[in-house]
Amino acid sequence: MSDVTRSSTTQPDWHENAFDLTRGIAAYTGSRLVAGLARVVGRHPDAAIANAFNHKQVASKLWARDRLFDTLGGRFEKVWILGGWYGVFAAMLFDDPRFDIGLVESYDLDDRVAAVASTLNADTGARFRALTGDMYDLDYRGGGPDLVVNTSCEHIADVRGWLDGLAAGTRVLLQSNDYFSEPTHINCVPSVEAFADLARLARVDFAGTLPTRKYNRFMLIGAV
Repeated sequence: MSDVTRSSTTQPDWHENAFDLTRGIAAYTGSRLVAGLARVVGRHPDAAIANAFNHKQVASKLWARDRLFDTLGGRFEKVWILGGWYGVFAAMLFDDPRFDIGLVESYDLDDRVAAVASTLNADTGARFRALTGDMYDLDYRGGGPDLVVNTSCEHIADVRGWLDGLAAGTRVLLQSNDYFSEPTHINCVPSVEAFADLARLARVDFAGTLPTRKYNRFMLIGAV
């Protein structure tokens, strides 16, 4: 059978091809983040890493990372990322040499994602921990973080009620959107001004909007 005939009748192994591709890109670029993606593809073939690292997710997180550095700088002792999923935002922070972070703890309700997040961030050693937990049950006051990241406020019924549990002065990066047609979005807002009214932060250092094809993403950086 010729190579042409064989290629037209054999289904490609997506994960094997993606594993080879990401390993090759990691070798070429020297990127620890891409090397982590290759590990995830190789060890967790059922993980929806393509969704977690699609262009919209990456654009949103790049925007958050850049505005965070511009607004609060890059030095943080302890960062808590709530709804951290596969740990992509943590990996992007660690991948940026502008940031000097002592520890990132990534929390998610889904107990299936911690292993994937740990694989993605394996080369950070003790500086990253993926934990299964409910954001409402965390102790934000007893030795809590100096930065709390929550990019899924559209999933929170009472945003201000949750923020009331944080220690006064805690710095936060919050995102929401106006994607009202998504059934799992229970608390969207129509504008960044409405988001600011909802959060009622003690200090707002940044408020902005990132337009996308289907919706607008809103972000607040400041302190409670």
